This record gives sequence, structure tokens and C-alpha cells, in this order.
Amino acid sequence: MSRIISAFPGTGKTYFQKKSPLNVLDSDSSKYSWLAPGIRNPYFPNNYVGHIRESMDQNDIILVSSHKIVRDALVKNGIEYLLVFPERSLKVEYIERFKQRGNNEEFINLVSNSWDNWMSELEEQEGCSKVKLFSGQYLSDIL
Repeated sequence: MSRIISAFPGTGKTYFQKKSPLNVLDSDSSKYSWLAPGIRNPYFPNNYVGHIRESMDQNDIILVSSHKIVRDALVKNGIEYLLVFPERSLKVEYIERFKQRGNNEEFINLVSNSWDNWMSELEEQEGCSKVKLFSGQYLSDIL
């Protein structure tokens, strides 16, 4: 059975998936949350949780979205997961990570403006194990 890891953007999910000797699925929730640009899929997040369940027997680790709706759906469906997110004080470091990897201004502004609220939600999340990353740390440093 797979280990499910819900990790915040910029924590190195894609890098870990490419470099790990394990069978790792980097599962993008946007394929399940949108029918077309601007049109939400009414079956999200249940369709995404179904995809995660279907993938559990074929992968050692499944990296999933850290969106609150996804985290809550995992808990509701009894799927154990590890939540990985940065220390609250690392906002500037993460904004720089997003710039370095080429994220657009819209995404960077969204994260910047939502940072404190999202960090509070992540810190308060129930029904999972949690790991906070410190300055310079990535997912590959803790797994």
C-alpha cells in the first residue's frame, strides 16, 4: 500500500518524484478539479480521491495536493496521509522558489496574499501526521 503525502507547493514534489528510486506518483489535482478553463468539475474532490485510491496498489508514494478541500476529503474517506508544509516564517524563501521555477505573477500573488491564512489552516489540520520544513529543506530531505 502507498504512503500518501500532501505537500505544499514549492516543497520539491516533482524533484522528489524524478529522483526517487521508489515508484512515486506526483498526482496533479487540476486534472480532476476542472472540466475546462474556468469550469469546476462538480465531482471534485471525490473524483480525485477515487484516483488516489485506484493508484495506491501501483505506487510506493503518492504525492497529492495540499488544498484544504483535498485534505479534508482524505480525512473524510479514512485515507491516512502525511502533511508537509513550510515553517510560517519562510514566506520570502517560498516566494523566491516560485519565481525561480517560473510561476506566473498571478500564482505568486495568490500565495503571497494567502500565506498566513493557509499556514494557519495547515497548522490546524486534523486527521493526519504533519512535518514542517525549515529553511532550505525540501521533501527529499525528510523522506
